[in-house]
Amino acid sequence: MKARFENNRKPDFMWNYVIFAYLLFWIMVMVLGGSAAMVFNAPPALQRAVEALCAWAPTIAFLAMFRKLIPGANLKAFMAKVFRPKLRFDLMLAGGVAVVLSSIIPLFILSVSKGQPFTSFFSLKGYSLPVTLLLCLFAGPLGEELGWRGYLRVALDKKYGFIKASLVAGVIWAFWHAILWFVGVAFMGDEIGWPFVIYIISNIVVMTSLVIIMNVVMNKSENLIYAIWIHLCYNVVFYHLVNVDYVYFAWLTLFYAVTGALFLLYHYGHFSIRRKNEALS
Repeated sequence: MKARFENNRKPDFMWNYVIFAYLLFWIMVMVLGGSAAMVFNAPPALQRAVEALCAWAPTIAFLAMFRKLIPGANLKAFMAKVFRPKLRFDLMLAGGVAVVLSSIIPLFILSVSKGQPFTSFFSLKGYSLPVTLLLCLFAGPLGEELGWRGYLRVALDKKYGFIKASLVAGVIWAFWHAILWFVGVAFMGDEIGWPFVIYIISNIVVMTSLVIIMNVVMNKSENLIYAIWIHLCYNVVFYHLVNVDYVYFAWLTLFYAVTGALFLLYHYGHFSIRRKNEALS
């Protein structure tokens, strides 16, 4: 009977981390974001700062649970490890171009179909370009990626393997944003119905495709800068869109799905070639 209770396996806190990151983010958005916008009627700049702070929930949760998530590890050594590998320009270029084109081409289609100038769909919303870039960087890429890609990507990959881990991570990341989907209804002119459904589907597909792009790139080089860079490229385009509707999100879904599939084909094609070369050597 005693042997029945003997178990040398370390407890798995991965899903505890996911739940904690969810709860922390939603509470921060409702308490901090809601108070800034509706109670104190804070100026837009302060609201953006609060938004950036809320995006740090995954990293805050990771740091709070670090000793449980990676027992015996040293935080300083972990940070050095995730940023140590040498950066490759080709991977930075491939990831950035894939994300920007997948976001921009649907806008060209929308511009032609609506007969509107392409530039009419963008706005810096009163900020200078340097401030805009800093806000895009701090509002997600720097705040989220240490937790999502620095820790969770590796944990999911060990548990499920590359393809399933990428899909699970995409769904986790997408639904983590669920509280913001209702804010995003403004993109469709406050319509609730099929446009909103398309918007949600688009979020799930796009987030999952972004995860696939990040994972394929980071499978070749583990530096966390790649995930931060790809996330930043997406933010720079997406968070400055105006006057786009469900048609844009429908096209966005299609293009990101194709891009994600192409990255997966490249990954498995390259993996198969490597396995054959190893078998022949």
